[in-house]
Amino acid sequence: MLISLSLHLVNIKYKYNMEQIIKHFTDNDAYTFTCQYYILKTYPRAEVEYKFFDRNHTKYPKGFAELLQEQVNYMKDVIITDEEIAFMSKNMYYLPLWYFTFLKGYRFNPNEVTISQDNEGHLDIAVKGKWFSTIMWEMPLLSCISELMHKLNGDEDKYNLATEYWKNYDKMTKALQNGLIISDMGTRRRFSYNYHHNVIRSFVEASEKSMEELYSYGEFVGTSNVWLAKRYNLRPIGTMSHQIISFEETVSGIFECNNQTMSKWSECYDGLNGTYLYDCFGDKVFFNNFQTKYAKLFDGLRVDSGDEFEQIEKIIDKYKSLGVDPKTKTVVFSNGLNLDKALEIHKYIGGRVRDTYGIGTFFTCDIENVKPSNIVIKLVKGRITEQREWHDCVKLSCDKGKTLGNQEKCNYLSNIIN
Repeated sequence: MLISLSLHLVNIKYKYNMEQIIKHFTDNDAYTFTCQYYILKTYPRAEVEYKFFDRNHTKYPKGFAELLQEQVNYMKDVIITDEEIAFMSKNMYYLPLWYFTFLKGYRFNPNEVTISQDNEGHLDIAVKGKWFSTIMWEMPLLSCISELMHKLNGDEDKYNLATEYWKNYDKMTKALQNGLIISDMGTRRRFSYNYHHNVIRSFVEASEKSMEELYSYGEFVGTSNVWLAKRYNLRPIGTMSHQIISFEETVSGIFECNNQTMSKWSECYDGLNGTYLYDCFGDKVFFNNFQTKYAKLFDGLRVDSGDEFEQIEKIIDKYKSLGVDPKTKTVVFSNGLNLDKALEIHKYIGGRVRDTYGIGTFFTCDIENVKPSNIVIKLVKGRITEQREWHDCVKLSCDKGKTLGNQEKCNYLSNIIN
């Protein structure tokens, strides 16, 4: 059985030219680093567990778990370089110098990751350990799963790189001509690293051309991928992830977790890096407790679930009720957008807030006859120190399809909120 599987894996690796996928430490999202620093400052002894969720219930090919394990094992040798540190310290200026000293000593620990595959092909992946360490695994795991699956499906034969370049060039040109302020957030479910690289190159060159010809009313502001931001001298885009609020709920409770997170985040970053992701437990519990001081202190809010048109009206009304001019605030939209939807939202807003758009899969895996992955890795358990009890961590959001975690706890929290 083992010999048969080994031969099967050798044949796969030879046929599909399998090689190390993640070769750069900062081939990761900016919010991974901003959240890691927050954790080191706020909950340095916390321990957590993450689980992998495949919303399409994909049946992966035989031997996929072993191929993924091989990619995980490669990660122990992926370390940050002085050039990466120089770029981050300049462009992510809200991170202190001591944090980069920490990163120089950080090593990925494959023992934190367990991977298995059942007889039907479904993947079971868990990441468990110190929070400040395990947080680094989300993006490498998801991008490796996506790229491996596309290789095994033969999807690399379904597109022409030059054709895709011009398709994405045209996307960015259209966005800029219509006044969109836009960024790439497509690392986790990208088709491949090479495809992602090609997308960013097309965006940069489209942006440069639009400025030369003076027809650009919008702006390509950057990418969430720190390595590609460095490669093209772009701004690394990112603030926080849901796990920060999800964990805080186990400490402060459902009705105080947002205020406590805003308090601790603003103290950690001294008022910088202030776009708040508010939908972890739905909009009702957030807006009922949104205080004037945080409305003024934070630069804005990020909409990652719910109906965007309803959400923007709630946001504008709330700012006005707190005596804050909505036009001075930034609202980032990032809920599975494509370009047409972003343009529709932008037109609807009509300058009432500073609207910006983070688009992911539509940029980095929009290929004809290729089905993108629909995968996430989410925090499911946490405790503030190794001596405390474990608690379930959940996410409700404004979309039922994005609710994740212990179902009994999700139902309980939903009932007390509503």
